[in-house]
Amino acid sequence: MRNIKLTIDNQVVVVPEGTTILEAAKKVNIKIPTLCHHPDQKIKANCRICLVETGDDNLDTACSTFVREGMKVNTKSKLVRETQLGVLELILANHDQDCLKCVRNGHCELQDLCEKFSISRDDIEIIPPHDIVIDSKAMDLLNPAIVRDYSKCIKCNRCVEVCREVQDASILAGAFRSTDYTVQPAYGKTLSQTLCTYCGQCAVVCPVGAIYEKSEIQQVWDAIDNPNLHVVVQVAPAVRISIGEEFGFKPGTAVTGKTVSALRRLGFDQVFDTNFTADLTIIEEGYELIDRISNHKTLPMITSCSPGWINYMEGFFPEVIDHVSTCKSPQQMFGTLSKTYYSKTRGIHPSKIYSVSIMPCTAKKFEAKRDEMMTNGIPDVDAVLTTRELAKLIKTAGIDFANLKDEEFDNPFGITTGAAAIFGATGGVMEAALRTVYEVLTDKELPEINFYDVRGMEGIKESSVKIGDLEVKIAVAHGLSNARKLMEQVKDGKSPYHFIEIMSCLGGCIGGGGQPICTEKCIKDQRISGIYYMDQNMPIRKSHENPYIQKLYEDFLVEPNSHVAHELLHTHYSARHL
Repeated sequence: MRNIKLTIDNQVVVVPEGTTILEAAKKVNIKIPTLCHHPDQKIKANCRICLVETGDDNLDTACSTFVREGMKVNTKSKLVRETQLGVLELILANHDQDCLKCVRNGHCELQDLCEKFSISRDDIEIIPPHDIVIDSKAMDLLNPAIVRDYSKCIKCNRCVEVCREVQDASILAGAFRSTDYTVQPAYGKTLSQTLCTYCGQCAVVCPVGAIYEKSEIQQVWDAIDNPNLHVVVQVAPAVRISIGEEFGFKPGTAVTGKTVSALRRLGFDQVFDTNFTADLTIIEEGYELIDRISNHKTLPMITSCSPGWINYMEGFFPEVIDHVSTCKSPQQMFGTLSKTYYSKTRGIHPSKIYSVSIMPCTAKKFEAKRDEMMTNGIPDVDAVLTTRELAKLIKTAGIDFANLKDEEFDNPFGITTGAAAIFGATGGVMEAALRTVYEVLTDKELPEINFYDVRGMEGIKESSVKIGDLEVKIAVAHGLSNARKLMEQVKDGKSPYHFIEIMSCLGGCIGGGGQPICTEKCIKDQRISGIYYMDQNMPIRKSHENPYIQKLYEDFLVEPNSHVAHELLHTHYSARHL
């Protein structure tokens, strides 16, 4: 590939042929404004805010125009400035400008551009969105996970692309034309009237506050303030590797101890680790796989810990329900234990325990509200906060997160393993399960504990593991469009695998819909590195070697896949219909 020489703002730039003006400008630290552009998505060029001058009075979109030999680009001429300002004002005319009420205030790409262009005028007439919207306030609040605020939408189509291309759901699409153009589910339906998976990937690519998680912050504050409730909290593995980004830490930095410390200062009575029930999930799921293989039951077995994947499966591939593990997710297993085993050992009635989970995932909010996720008529989990919501809670409380001293989780749900930590990355559940299944089936120690073939950001990863005389074939997929490829094989009876891991979001939980707003692949890579670094440095790296898990079975669950375990830790799924 030949190199192209051009000038941008009188600076000479040499880049490979096929480079866009936007990419070339970044090489010399020139930042051209964008809104519809996302580094991990296709070129759209529909917001027009990135227009630059490429000749006498000639304007081109920097995100979609490829460099040419000898091209002269001006990114800050009078024409460019006035044109970009005009485009921005047109966008604002269709946008609710009440920033103080917005969930993205201070973290909004449109707000950042207004600051860049020194827009502080209040005389821009606001044109309301098309009257097809859900109600007079243009809000869709009719599900437990995702809020759609149509008055904030800037029609950039980022959400449309991720929903269609990455998540294979095609719930969101463009509707109408010209000034009436909007992004919505087909026929003006609410999200709850569709097969939305509630994965939240639309929220993490949205540049403004048009899509976000349904907050449960106030419910949690109310519970903490209620002297009649014993409030316990669990923290997922991917949260501790990403929440630091909200407080200035480098992506991938594990801030486990500071997170525990912050939660105690917020007023939670006990701070527990979801990793404990991730270990428990591995034991239950591992023994379920062993039973299926040994007794010639339905294979391949497919993991069940990603609620976005479960929602997708129930809506798009109900034919594979029998292939899906019956294990509840670690979040729900913890919720169940908090109101059975923990309740009994502490002498607290289950109705007096308020169970909160901190998750990287918006679909977890939907999962916690499922009818199946109750024990003796009491919800397993009462409230779910995303990583972003926890950060807001900490900031509201005035806690200096960066300077907190590290503290340890409370027992009995505080001792965990490296196998549980890697749940947060794509391939982690598979690797954790194999560490246990291999040693249970062979009664031998693993010669190599790391399963590198299932790691990394490749969409579908395949491998095989020799366990005794059996060659166990495995596959890992992340992103629901990749899941479809494997599910088509299962549906047609042509799958060659014994065990399949599916994660709804690209990268796994580290790229979940409730994570800090920055879903670029480079950030995900750093988070994944942080996850494996935690695993590498854990004193115990196999779930079945967790002494507290062993004690839980001795005192309460009897044995893996026992009747008690099935009653409390397993569930069932059903087809979703429109």
